[in-house]
Amino acid sequence: MSGSPGPKSTEAGFDREAVRERIVEAALPHVPFDGWTPETLRLAAQDAGYEPVMALRVFPRGPIEAVEFWNTLADRRMLEALERENIASLKIRARIALAVRRRLETAGAHREAVRRALGLLSLPHNAPLAATTLWRTVDAIWYAAGDTATDFNFYTKRGLLAGVYSATVLYWLEDKSEGQEATWQFLDRRIADVMKVPQVLGALRERLSGLPNPLRAFVERARARTR
Repeated sequence: MSGSPGPKSTEAGFDREAVRERIVEAALPHVPFDGWTPETLRLAAQDAGYEPVMALRVFPRGPIEAVEFWNTLADRRMLEALERENIASLKIRARIALAVRRRLETAGAHREAVRRALGLLSLPHNAPLAATTLWRTVDAIWYAAGDTATDFNFYTKRGLLAGVYSATVLYWLEDKSEGQEATWQFLDRRIADVMKVPQVLGALRERLSGLPNPLRAFVERARARTR
């Protein structure tokens, strides 16, 4: 037989990332019923036109690696979606809200797969990866929002957003409102709460202006970390 291998070839030199994407996409319909399991990945490989062993070849760590890849894929799609919008014209809180919304919308048709993924990531031995995937997502959101911080604020902003994002995901999973409008309202409230932190610290600074220098310095540092 003549001709070069197609894009789904198992020969050396195949596009590994493309194969991983096809298998993960094919796995999503199975996950609500069977979870993120090795059997789900084998079935997905077959559905995508590969031999079942291809699932192990591209995801040697099994389902947890597939979940990690899906998270990375969703982050990338969020950034691509935001590139098509005039996000620079928005205020920072609106940019963050839009980014979180687009991130959740990438998995809008697969909420049960997200729930199953969170269940897998919540297992004690997967805790480090759970933290890593959350960090990557909030970092991508701040990057899309145009954050250029390089000092301690870099970590503070991401820590605050991690809490907002995690709470919003849990709310979104249970949201039965039309168009998930309740989720977007919840998200706006959480972001508004976070934005109040610098204001509270500023007021505290004024009230403590007459106190000894060490305490004033502490408040100044705390306020600076939330900017």
